[in-house]
Amino acid sequence: MILPFFLFNLFLLRAWPQGLPDSTIKKIDKLFVWWNNKTSPGCAVGIVRNDSLIFAKGYGRANLEYEIPIAPETIFHMASVSKQFTAYSIMLLASQGKLHLDNDVHKYLSWFPDLKEKITIRNLLNHTSGIRDQWQLLAIAGTRLDDVITQEQIIKVLSRQEALNFKPGEQNSYSNSGFTMLAEIVKSVTGQTLRQFTDSAIFKPLGMKNTHFHDDYTEIVPNRAYSYNWGDMLHYKNSILSYSNVGATSLFTNINDMSKWIMNFYDPKVGDRKDIEQLTQKEKLNNGEVLDYAAGIAVDSYKGWKQFSHGGADAGFRTYVTVFPDLKMGFMVFSNLGTINVEENAHKLADLFITDIAPKKDVMEVKKIDSSASILGDTVTVAKYMGDYISQDGTRFTFKMDHRKVYWKPYAQTILLMKGEKDSFFMVKDPTVKFVFSGTERADTIVKEYWPGNKRILSKYANDLSISDGELKRYTGLYYCPELDCNYGIELKDHHLFLTNDKYSDTKLDLAGADHLFCDSWWMNHLVILPNNKKEVTGFEVNSGRIMHLRFNKVK
Repeated sequence: MILPFFLFNLFLLRAWPQGLPDSTIKKIDKLFVWWNNKTSPGCAVGIVRNDSLIFAKGYGRANLEYEIPIAPETIFHMASVSKQFTAYSIMLLASQGKLHLDNDVHKYLSWFPDLKEKITIRNLLNHTSGIRDQWQLLAIAGTRLDDVITQEQIIKVLSRQEALNFKPGEQNSYSNSGFTMLAEIVKSVTGQTLRQFTDSAIFKPLGMKNTHFHDDYTEIVPNRAYSYNWGDMLHYKNSILSYSNVGATSLFTNINDMSKWIMNFYDPKVGDRKDIEQLTQKEKLNNGEVLDYAAGIAVDSYKGWKQFSHGGADAGFRTYVTVFPDLKMGFMVFSNLGTINVEENAHKLADLFITDIAPKKDVMEVKKIDSSASILGDTVTVAKYMGDYISQDGTRFTFKMDHRKVYWKPYAQTILLMKGEKDSFFMVKDPTVKFVFSGTERADTIVKEYWPGNKRILSKYANDLSISDGELKRYTGLYYCPELDCNYGIELKDHHLFLTNDKYSDTKLDLAGADHLFCDSWWMNHLVILPNNKKEVTGFEVNSGRIMHLRFNKVK
């Protein structure tokens, strides 16, 4: 029954006139009415159907100082929407036989260190390389994201890396570094910069006359938007972007040009259908798990329709492009204000045009849990497992027993668990989430957390609230990272530890057990202490966000 309905919907879409009725335009305007004024940043919006841009409009201001309005011609920094163009450059070169996706990156990048693992071009494309993320590495090294950041600077940082977050193909972790490396692979293979190659191979053939990879932050670009964030509830502030790097980011384009790229997904003018299929082919981890990510683009479904999409966020720019190839439609929302949810608004646009054909799940009447089933008989064995747990990546959970029932407390939630086999528990509402406890002493008690396609090991810890200044002094000192050539200090002030650095304000550190320190700095909010056999602190690892196993040695 789905196929005839599908064909019927396609007929309706193709039969509609290319213009939009006033009633639909009013609905679109209503979505963006909050930013449709002379005093705020806003959005550029576009809708593509078949071979036409059927709606394009700007709301708000591209530049607040001069009250310049946003229009379909306004140039936006696209942030991570850039990645699909970098990836497509690789696909075009692969189809020409100039490289192979399963080649080791060292074949093209002699400067990248030998980390005793084969890292393929494919690993870079789908974020399974294990390479640490460049923005966080730069931030740790003391570079602010609103500083001038060049391609050469990123390459120097990546060339000094001594470890990976994980073995290539074992996990999926978003890495901007991989796409900077892909840009350099394009340069290695063609002798052209990514800007030069994409201009000749993609943008000019598609007629994208106002599109380029912005590799020089000082270059003047007419009709560009500038980015903003809220300073307070009444005023905006500039959100500075000074990037001179490409691959992961820095595509400059507008609604009119991007519409031509959208059409290329279902009616290729640059490359062919095989290249598009390669770009949008979902990848797998080493264990066979299929990702919802292809090559610089997400591949999933919305309302039952196949969807190719990606968002971007740099400074105050927020961008989102989604393509529905079977419907030959695409939706774009580009914003120059960091608080606008462009993905949500793009899908609200889609809702005005796309019928929901997703299979309806049978609404099952939620069975009432027999509370007696979660009541423990033997509480003595289970009681020793209750308490606080922490993993090497800084995840913290608490398990608590109350009225002979066990509860898992992740973050601010409290979730009832059911006893399983031996020393295991599972979520009542989602049995695919399971915990297996082991160990008899507090020091070696662990819990293995399992959920679909993933697992995590956490160790039990206890905080000593009465720890003395003398005991805290074991953590103090100067710490050096050879990979980033930077220092951080840990100092004791007013009975508290502080993380210090010349580039940043001092940040209070909190202990979790004896070996974990936490702070509010997003670039390194979790430090794992490295003691020797005498329990003397020899250094720490940054295990935070998209960075794992980045070592700082204690030098003083």
